Amino acid sequence: MGTCDLCDAHKDRADGLLRVLPPVYRDFGGAVAGAGRIATVQCLDDNSRVREAVQSPGQGRVLVVDGGASLRRALVGGNLAVAAHQNGWAGLVVHGAVRDVAELAAVPLFIRALAACPMPTDRKGQGLADVPLHLHGFWLHPGEWLCADADGMVVLPEAP
Repeated sequence: MGTCDLCDAHKDRADGLLRVLPPVYRDFGGAVAGAGRIATVQCLDDNSRVREAVQSPGQGRVLVVDGGASLRRALVGGNLAVAAHQNGWAGLVVHGAVRDVAELAAVPLFIRALAACPMPTDRKGQGLADVPLHLHGFWLHPGEWLCADADGMVVLPEAP
């Protein structure tokens, strides 16, 4: 089901559990659409936890990375995107920067991020995995459902 259909079906929910991510993310991956359960990483300018996540079985999940909206260093590049695809991740959403734009476009995943930045991260083993993230005024929890397509991204407590 597409994001517009999901919004039509749930627009009258009073519980606020349908959340629409604002249109501030750019498409970088080779796929425009995808959906899956959310896994999370919270980090700032250190992609150690992102690397660990994408090198583990994705099981059709979407990795949402809260990089604090930092555009100083890229949290995902071509190698990590390839690893995510090879390990069965459905997509990546980065609240921060990515790099290797041409390589990302060749990977058949949906990859959304705020911007591109050529600077790599310093890996210091910092960051948190599988924690609730507070983005754009609402919470995203591991295990919730994220659906992305050309119209945007929506989050629901469970698969539609």
